Amino acid sequence: MRTAYSVETVRAAERELMARLPEGALMQRAAAGLAAACADLLGRVYGRRVVLLVGSGDNGGDALYAGARLARRGAGVTAVLLAPERAHAAGLAALRRAGGRTVEITATAETDKTTDTAKNGDTAKTADTAKTADTAKTAETADTAKTFETAEHAIRNADLLLDGIVGIGGKGGLRPDAARLAAVADSARCAVVAVDLPSGVDADTGEVRGAAVRADLTVTFGTHKPGLLVDPAREYAGSVRLVDIGLDLPGQPVLEALQHADVRRLLPVPSGESDKYRRGVVGIAAGSARYPGAAVLAVAGALRGGAGAVRYVGPAGDAVLARFPETLVSDRGPRQAGRVQAWVVGPGAGDDASAVAEVLASDVPVLVDADGLRLADRDAVRARTAPTLMTPHAGEAAALLGVPREEVEGARLASARELAARYDATVLLKGSTTLVADPGGGAVRVNPTGTAWLATAGSGDVLSGLAGSLLASGLGALDAGSTAAYLHGLAGRFAADGAPVGAHDVADAVPEAWRDVRDLDD
Repeated sequence: MRTAYSVETVRAAERELMARLPEGALMQRAAAGLAAACADLLGRVYGRRVVLLVGSGDNGGDALYAGARLARRGAGVTAVLLAPERAHAAGLAALRRAGGRTVEITATAETDKTTDTAKNGDTAKTADTAKTADTAKTAETADTAKTFETAEHAIRNADLLLDGIVGIGGKGGLRPDAARLAAVADSARCAVVAVDLPSGVDADTGEVRGAAVRADLTVTFGTHKPGLLVDPAREYAGSVRLVDIGLDLPGQPVLEALQHADVRRLLPVPSGESDKYRRGVVGIAAGSARYPGAAVLAVAGALRGGAGAVRYVGPAGDAVLARFPETLVSDRGPRQAGRVQAWVVGPGAGDDASAVAEVLASDVPVLVDADGLRLADRDAVRARTAPTLMTPHAGEAAALLGVPREEVEGARLASARELAARYDATVLLKGSTTLVADPGGGAVRVNPTGTAWLATAGSGDVLSGLAGSLLASGLGALDAGSTAAYLHGLAGRFAADGAPVGAHDVADAVPEAWRDVRDLDD
């Protein structure tokens, strides 16, 4: 399982390790891994042009030491110092000893020196002082422009740019000078490598609140940071390479990302004594005269999710039977449908609040999706004793939280946690990075599979049926949601294969995803 820890936890682990190591040893470990990753990306180091964007502090030090290693291997290395007076002294000295050069960026002074003189009433002196100040300011501006021109020229001609502007403690977007150079890097043809995480993104939340560096590769140290796994920051990180620097990270991570081995352990597998009822029966209360397809797709996902049988309740019974004759269809409502081990309610339900209320009143796990999210009474959800799994997309989550959709999309981690707490339910927030959050806190699951081609009508209905089936087979809400998201994302990849895909194609590819996880072809 891939894990991500908070900045506070990482800092504490770094302090504990540095106390046991010779001074500078931890930074040298990080720089060695960083330089190796850059060398792998370049292919050939000798003769390559490398530019370092260097801020203050340890992040800039990592970049300088890595630059020194690349310079010793024959690269031409230029360090652009965004805070020359606060650049890491030892790292800067190492770079210069290795033959690297520097360009210093100095902010233009904005001090007005005329005010105090004007207060004394010396008009002539005020005029002279103002003229002198303007002349100095003009000269300083010209020098700064020339410095920026030098830095921008170096970036445009670089083979690789190393982003060491801001470390994991940075908050908010880049400052203007850094933002200007980051924009140049974004338009240049060079590869961009971020040190620990792209500058300008929030390490703990994945939020991007201003200008930020867009990296092709992020080399992170010790552990993944939450922002590297959650959009929108994840899009800025590019590929992520983890360098082990020996951190001891006790306690619970902020995020967990399941891998094949984790999902394999969770998947229900029938035994010799299994029958359809022992494997679990999932009820699907979905669809309407206007949206019968939602019922068909939810049943399609459920039939491929490991449960022994699927009961369908709703007005789309004929459409369901025409596609899946093995489905047990009832028109008497959820309460009279027969025994189930879990319910899925809401996809394509329209305004049928009665079915949602009946399902929420049951004593089995319930998944609420789509229209069901709008129709569900929050107090009824909070009063449930059996697990509840809610599966909104960003727009639905925004409506439930009473905030603009953009706020949810910009703060996905905080939004999933807040919604889980408000409803006392497990929340699967669908989107570019799907998150699964439990109401009691703890690590949030982030799904590493998927493809943008899954953004198609009906895809969420398939996911709901799949997750509901896993609930019926005995998985808890967190495991059912994260396992279903993993399989669904993998099925989307297999079905699309780089081309447009329909929701029914995703459902048909779930068995292939299941076999891939189980290694049944080996």
